[in-house]
Amino acid sequence: MPSSTQLESTLSGSAPESFGFKRIIYTKKGYIATITINRPDVLNCFDMVTLNELSQAYLDSSRDDTIAVIVITGAGDKAFCTGADLKEQDEVILKKPNDYHKWMYAFIEMHDRLRNIGKPTIARLNGMVVGGGNELNMACDLAVAADHVTIRQVGAARGSVAAGGATQWLPLIVGDRRAREILLLCEPIDAYTALDWGLVNQVVPYTLLDSAVEQLAEKLYNKLPECTRYTKQQLNFWRDFSWGMTIGHARDWLSLHAGAFETAQGLRSFRKKTDIDYGQIRCKAAGPAPAISPTATPKVCASCQAVMADTFKFCGECGKSL
Repeated sequence: MPSSTQLESTLSGSAPESFGFKRIIYTKKGYIATITINRPDVLNCFDMVTLNELSQAYLDSSRDDTIAVIVITGAGDKAFCTGADLKEQDEVILKKPNDYHKWMYAFIEMHDRLRNIGKPTIARLNGMVVGGGNELNMACDLAVAADHVTIRQVGAARGSVAAGGATQWLPLIVGDRRAREILLLCEPIDAYTALDWGLVNQVVPYTLLDSAVEQLAEKLYNKLPECTRYTKQQLNFWRDFSWGMTIGHARDWLSLHAGAFETAQGLRSFRKKTDIDYGQIRCKAAGPAPAISPTATPKVCASCQAVMADTFKFCGECGKSL
C-alpha cells in the first residue's frame, strides 16, 4: 500500500522542471499551465517522444488543483503543429507496420487525456496548423489564432487518412460539405475563413496573441470549476462517441497500410520536395488502360444496329453476340 505522502504526490501536480522534458516546454504561471511543442526546426511535428511527453503534461496539469486553464501551443511563429513526424514515419515506423500500431496507441492516449483533462483548454495557434496538428486544435475547447495562420488537412494528397479525428470532428465543427472540402481538396484555409467556418474562436495580430489568450483564460478562470468540468463532459459526447466508434478501426487500417504504395509515394515526394504523379499512381492501382487502335473498325450489332467498339464481344444495348 502506498503511504499517504506518496498518494498525495500522485494526486497533485508536480513542478514542471521535474519531468526533464526534451520535446516540449511545460510551464505553470498562476492558474495557467502552458504546454509548448518545442520542435520549431521541424515545424513542431510530433514523434513518439513528443506524444508521450504531451500525455504526461496533460495528466499532471489535470491533477494540479492550482491550475484552472491549459494552453496548448507551438514554439516560434511558423507552426502550431504539423502532425506526425514524417521522417520518423519513413525511417522507423513504416518499415514495421506493428510499430505504427504502437505509435497510434501513444497518439490515441495523448488525445484521450487531453479531451478528459477536466479543465478548459485553449489552442494558441501561432502558425500553420496541419494534419494531426488540426486534430490537436479541434481537441481543445477554444482556439485563438494569429492572423497569419493557415489550417490544412493533407492526408488524401500525401498518403494518409485523418481517420478518427478530422474525419469525425470536422463535420461536427464546420458542417459536412466544408469538411469534405477540407479533407478531399487539401487546400489551406486562412485564419479569417477558419473563423467564419468555426474552426477558431478569435483571430488577432500575432503581437496580440498572448494577451488575447490570457484574457480568454481569465474569463474561464472566473467560472465555477465543477460546473465547467461537467459542461465539458456533456459537450464532449459527440466527439467521444465518434472517436470511440472509429479510432480502433483507424489504428488497424493505418497500420496495415503503413507500407502501401500510395503511402510510400507520398512520403517520398514530401521528403524530396517533389510533386506526386497522381496519374501514374492511378494507373498502377487500376492497371493499364486497354490500348485502342486508331484504325479499328467499330462493330455494328446485327440485331439492333447499335455501334460498338471493336473490342466488344456483346452488344451493350441488346446483349446479342457481335
